[in-house]
Amino acid sequence: MIAFVVDVNVAIVANGRCPQANKACELRCVRKLREVSENTLCIDDGDRILAEYRANLSMSGQPGVGDEFMYLVYHRQFDTAACERVAITPMPSDALDFKEIPRGSLDSLDRADRKYMAVAIASQRSPCILDAVDSDWSQHERALKAVNATVEELCSDCLCNGETA
Repeated sequence: MIAFVVDVNVAIVANGRCPQANKACELRCVRKLREVSENTLCIDDGDRILAEYRANLSMSGQPGVGDEFMYLVYHRQFDTAACERVAITPMPSDALDFKEIPRGSLDSLDRADRKYMAVAIASQRSPCILDAVDSDWSQHERALKAVNATVEELCSDCLCNGETA
C-alpha cells in the first residue's frame, strides 16, 4: 500500500475554504484525499496532526470532502491497515520541533509543518507528504530530497507564502 502524510491545507482546499485555490486545485485535492482513504495515512502517535485536523475540519464528516476525510481519520486512526501512528520525539526546549528532523538545512521549515516532516522521516512506510497551497515545502525542496522526503505539490499554481488555514 502507498502511504501519505497529509498537510491540513489539502483538506481545507478540498472543502473549498481556501481563497487562493482555484477549482482545478480543489478537484485535485478531493481526488487525492479519496486516494489516501484507499491507502495508508501516517499521523503522529501524540495526536498533534489529528489536533490540527480537528481545529480546521468538521468531525461530523460534513459538508465537504475535507470534513469527510477528518471523519475517516478519526474513526480509522487505530486500524493499522488504514493508519500508521508514528512515534515522534519533541525537543525538550521546543514542543513544535522534533528530534527526527536533522539539524541544518531544514531548520527554517515552518514550525507548523515540522510534525508532518518528523512523521515522514520516522515512518516505516516512506510516505509521500501531500501539500496543496503552502509554499514552504517547495522552498525546502533540496533539503527534503537530502533526507529522502517526497512532497507532492497538488496545486503548484496556487502556492502562497503565508498561513493557509
